[in-house]
This record gives sequence, C-alpha cells and structure tokens, in this order.
Amino acid sequence: MLTALSIKNYALIDNLQIDFNDGFSIITGETGAGKSILLGGLSLILGKRADLSSLKNASEKCIIEAVFNISNYHLKTLFKEQDFDYDEQTIIRREILPSGKSRAFVNDSPVNLSSLQLLGERLIDIHSQHQTLELTSNEFQFQVIDALAKNEKKLSEYKETFKDYKNLKKELDELVASKAEAIKEHDYNVFLLNELVEAQLVDGELEQLEEEYETLNNIEGIKEKLGEAYQLLSDEEIGVLSSLTTLKNAFQKLSGFSSKYEDLYNRANSSLIEMDDLFGEVNNLQEELDADPQRLEVVDAKLKTLHNLMQKHAAADVSELIAIKNDLEDKVSVTENLDGNIQKKEAEIAAKANELNTIADALHKKRTEVIPSLKKQLETILASLGMPNAQFKIETVLGNTFLANGKDELSFLFSANKGGHFNELKKAASGGELSRIMLAIKSVLAKYIQLPTIMFDEIDTGVSGEISNKMGDIMLEMSKTMQVFSITHLPQIAAKGHSHFKVFKEDVNEVTQTNLIKLNHDERIVEIAQMLGGKEMSSSAIAHAKELLN
Repeated sequence: MLTALSIKNYALIDNLQIDFNDGFSIITGETGAGKSILLGGLSLILGKRADLSSLKNASEKCIIEAVFNISNYHLKTLFKEQDFDYDEQTIIRREILPSGKSRAFVNDSPVNLSSLQLLGERLIDIHSQHQTLELTSNEFQFQVIDALAKNEKKLSEYKETFKDYKNLKKELDELVASKAEAIKEHDYNVFLLNELVEAQLVDGELEQLEEEYETLNNIEGIKEKLGEAYQLLSDEEIGVLSSLTTLKNAFQKLSGFSSKYEDLYNRANSSLIEMDDLFGEVNNLQEELDADPQRLEVVDAKLKTLHNLMQKHAAADVSELIAIKNDLEDKVSVTENLDGNIQKKEAEIAAKANELNTIADALHKKRTEVIPSLKKQLETILASLGMPNAQFKIETVLGNTFLANGKDELSFLFSANKGGHFNELKKAASGGELSRIMLAIKSVLAKYIQLPTIMFDEIDTGVSGEISNKMGDIMLEMSKTMQVFSITHLPQIAAKGHSHFKVFKEDVNEVTQTNLIKLNHDERIVEIAQMLGGKEMSSSAIAHAKELLN
C-alpha cells in the first residue's frame, strides 16, 4: 500500500508531503484544483516518461518520492529478477533535472523506466475512464476468469512448458534449414573426405618418406661412398682398423712405464672399439642397401599425393591434413545424421505438445466451471448500479492452436438492454457503462486475488443518487482487503471513506500553488456540505453532511 507521497517542484506543486492510511481514502476538490496534477506526479513514480515542461521552477530539479508497504505483495521474486534491493518499506524516487534528464531509484538504487513500470503496475492501479478500454482486451478478460478459477499455478506451468515448446520448434526449424544447406555441400565434402581417407595419412610420415626417397633416388652414390668407407676401415695394410690396432699395441707396451702412457693406451683402445663399431654399421648398411625401383616409384607417388593435398587444402603438414579430414568426417556425419536428429526433435516436440494439451485441457475445464459464477456476480452488481438488464454471454471454446495462455478462444459478449443483441464490450457498452463494469469486475477480483492499491479517478462520472451510494459501498467493501482511493465529486461516496483528502489551489506570494491536506472530522463535514449545496452552506446541507458521515 501507498503510505507516503512527497512532491517537490512539479507543475503547480511547490512542496507537498502527505501520509496515507490503509482502507478507503477519498480525494475531493473543485474542478481545476489540481487532482490531475497529483495523478501525473504519481504516474511518474510508476514509470511514466518525464517532461521538462512539468517543472514548476525550470532552474531546480523536480523530486517525487513515494513510500510503499509491500510486505503482503509477494514481490521478492520480481525484486530479484530486476536486481532491486528488497525492503518491505520500499521507496521509489523520480528526479527530473533542469537539463531535461530523468532518473529513477528504487530503495536508492538507480533503475531504468521499463523495470520501474514492471514494479509500478504491481503497486498501484490508476483507473480512469480511458483505461476502461482495458476491459475490452482479451488478455484482461482471461486474467479475470483465471483469477476466479485459481489458475495461477497451472498458467505458470503452461507458460514454462510453452516456452520449452517454442524453443524446440525453433531448434527443429534450424535443423531443417541446416539440412537444406548441408545437402548442397554434402557430395563435395564426401569427395574431399574420400581423397584424404585414401591417402592413409599418418602424422609425421612426410619427413620419413622424403628421407626414404632421397636414399632410394641416390642409391648408387651412397653405395660408392659406403664402399670407400669400408675399404678405408678394413684394408690390411693401410686401413684405419689395422693402423689403430698397431697403435694400441704400441701404447700397451708403454703403459707399464707411466700412467701417462696408460692413458694413451686407453684412448687408442676406445678409438679402436668405436671404429670397429663404425665398421660393423657400414658393413650392415652395405648389405641392406639394394636398389628398389618399384619402392622408389611408390614413395614418389605418395609424396606427390601428400604435396597435392597439402596445396589443395592450404595445409602446412600432414597433421593439418588429418585435422581437416576429421572436420570433414564431422560435417559428413552431421549431414548423414540430420534426418535422425530431426526425427528425434519432432518426437520431443510431440511429447511437449502432449504436456501442453494436458495443461490446456485443465485450464479450459476450470475456466468453464467458474464462468457461470462470474456472470452471476457481475450481473448482480451491475443491477445494483442501475443496469438491471445487463447480461453477459461468456464462453470459452477449446481451439487447436497453442496460445500464450492455453488453447481457449474466448467470447466475452455483453448486452445492456433487455432483448438486446449481445456484442463485444467496446461496441455494446457506453463509456459510463464500461466504468461501472470495470468497478464490478475489480470488486469481484478483490475477493479472489491480492490486488495492488487501486485509485478510481472519477469512476462515478454520470451517476448520482442511490447508484452512487452503491458504488461507494462497493469500493468500501473492496477496501477491507486492499487500499482503495476514490477521486470523486459525489458526497455520497466521499462520506464513506475512512480518510478524506482535499486538493485545493492557493496563492502564495502571488503565485498559484496546488496542495493536498488531510481533513479532520469537522473539516469533512464542511467539505461534504459544500459538495451538497455549494459554497453557501445551508443548515440543511450541514445536517445532511453529518447524516452521511454517520
């Protein structure tokens, strides 16, 4: 509920501070006193866009601040989603700077207007004549029916499932589109993949093949040089092995004389062992080395294949070719598995559709069950509001399409006159009738759900006498479970409020200002008497005012 409101430097308001109570509050004032200014300031708190022209003093900033007790509003989830700091005593502040910039704060944290609007619509419902058009919207009509049907939990479940359903449909569309695109490339990818598979790629083989090719291609020269090495090592007279053996033997004879010569012997012996091992290696290589023209041809062909593939795929080595082959395998596999993926997705969608159908059927059943009660309650209230022949024809038909709130197609028709034709509300009801219908609907809703603070802006326009008295009774009854404000010109309604506020203009230092004050009991008698009989109050008007208040 709204507990306090502060407005500074807005339109004709210089500095207004007022506290509000729960229950039924009345706001009265002469035409032009500034009630619309008060509503305009309150609208800024609820997220309406600011206008620089609304500053009273263009050189100073405008500040509007409202305090709400939200302990019973179940708004913790909304605060978390919008990243607001939750406090049961929540303060909303709007500032309009002389530069034209506007700022909004929730509990001193800056917020954007869209977030403020989300919060605002959960705090105050300002109902004016033009807002009765909301009545004619299918969405609002469903909200009314679902409130009576206690469908909140089922609707939440449906919306979550519907969200999943739409996501699955989107994924299916993407799969189908990707299949169409993939089919175009599939044959070419298969051709490229087969080339790489046939090449039997092995990481690192390029270097090995190049080395083998150089050996096979130069085998005669290699044989010649290995033969020379063999001869140099093995010749009995001047061969390296024979000479090293003679040298080793000489040092061996000297080794007994000194450790110096023993070291020479050891070194000569090591060299002999090394050369003997080298000789064995040369001998083996000679025996292994055979000309193989066929192998040379195979190696040459494989090298050409690898170099061609590397050039074709702009690859630096075989490892990059292998990576390209793996990528092509994935693409080909995805394309070849698309039909299976599509069938799987279609099965998921069908299962989700079954869930939706089950929930939609449950919603339809509960809606159908409460419609007679809603119809009866509305017609009873409207009869008491001077519309004895008002009738509703409300029907829900289960359609074949999943909608945002189920599968129901709603027909919400109205007839104001006996024997009249049923038609849509916007065609069948006048502005005044729509206002009374809205009051009836809001009063019914108040029995079933926690409504935000509601402010009726001259909803009683065009009515008087017993009907206005009944309107006051309805708003008074609503105020038992919620905070209700009524801006009214009717004394019968004004007298029913728990609290009474007056909007008035006054001249301060030759400057007109709008102000708002709370009236005490005696001041209420005067205000209501003036509403009854004008400025020149008669004793009968005062007596009537007292009677109304009692």
